Formats: sequence, C-alpha cells, structure tokens
Amino acid sequence: MSDPLPLFPLDTVLFPGVVMPLHIFEDRYRTLVRDLIALPPDAAREFGVVAIKVGYEVGSRGVHTIQRTGCAALVTEVTANPDGSFEIIVIGRRRFHVERLDPSQEYLRADVQWLADNAGGDSPDAPARTAAAARDAFEVYRDTLRELRGADVLEGDTPTDPVDLSYTLAAALVLNLADQQRLLEAPDVDTRLRLGTHAIRSELRAIAAIPSLPATSMARTQWSPN
Repeated sequence: MSDPLPLFPLDTVLFPGVVMPLHIFEDRYRTLVRDLIALPPDAAREFGVVAIKVGYEVGSRGVHTIQRTGCAALVTEVTANPDGSFEIIVIGRRRFHVERLDPSQEYLRADVQWLADNAGGDSPDAPARTAAAARDAFEVYRDTLRELRGADVLEGDTPTDPVDLSYTLAAALVLNLADQQRLLEAPDVDTRLRLGTHAIRSELRAIAAIPSLPATSMARTQWSPN
C-alpha cells in the first residue's frame, strides 16, 4: 500500500483535470504545505481534496464527517505570504476512495484506494456516442451563456476525450455539493456523461424559462489534461 495521503476537507468537489487556487491560512494546513515543500524534488506534492459532509472548513467546530470519495490535488505553484499563509495552485489528478482515516497528526491523513475510470456503457462504443451527445449539449450551453452573459464558462476548447469531457462537464456546471459528489462518484465514464448531459438539459430548460436564473456567479473553469 502507498503512503497515507494528506487530506484537505473543503466545501467543494475537485475533479480530475480542474485547476483550483487555494488560500491556505489555517495552521494545520500551513503545516501541510510546509511538509509538501520539504519533500524531495522528484516527489509528487499532492494531497487529497474531500468534500465536507457535516461540519465546517474552518473554526473551532471543524469537520465532523467527510465524503469517502475524493480527488488528489497536485500542487503546481506555491507563494508564501508575509503572514505565514500561502497561495497555492493545484490540479486535480485522480479519484480515490478513503479506506482508513488517520486523525493522529495535525492534519487528517488516509489510506486510499485509487479509482480507475472505467468506460461503462452497454457496448464498447457507448462512451464515445454518449460523449458526442454530451459535447453537443455542452456547446449549446456555452453558446447560450455567452449570449446572456458575454462570458464563457470554460477556458479553451471543449475536450473530445470521453473521460476528460465527463470531468469538464461536472466542473463547469452549476450544481449543488451533493450533485457534484454524485458525478465524482459515478461508477464509470458513460454514467458520468449521462448525468452531466441531463444536468445541462435541465439548466437549459431553466434558462429558457427564466433567463436571469442561471450561472451568473459561475467562475470560468480552468481545465488541464496534465
């Protein structure tokens, strides 16, 4: 089994390929960042992002329960602030399932099982067909929001690879935490694409009914295949 993975509970879901900036100010997570910086140059500086099920990101009450499926975050940039806090940039890498929690250290760690992105579907070409339909729906969604808001929801082109597309849709759509987690936990790529396409079509129907309703506060999603 690999070494325990440090965990960072958040009020959001990180998906593979998605770029996320984080402001690190709590002492325990400052320690986490310092520990990652101290690793050998060839070591992977990564931790696991898990969504909070019950509790809070910060404060004395803290996190009580976390989701058991999360995403590893690779640290790509670190900037130290004069007050001891950090600004970091991470990229989601791969999903995992928490097998055993270790709360004995300053920050949570866990033994994890890495999860594969199985194709799924009822035939070998099912994910490709599902991906084509999902991509078409997402392009309509992007065009609709461009017309309404004058801004895009995604930097760059829409991915064509079914796995990459499934995570891009999951990250770019306006979803509550439970729905985000459901997409992260989807058993295979075909299922995630179908769930994402259903969410797109529901959002488009809502936009058609009330044009001022949708993703007005959505930040553009940055996605990286690395």
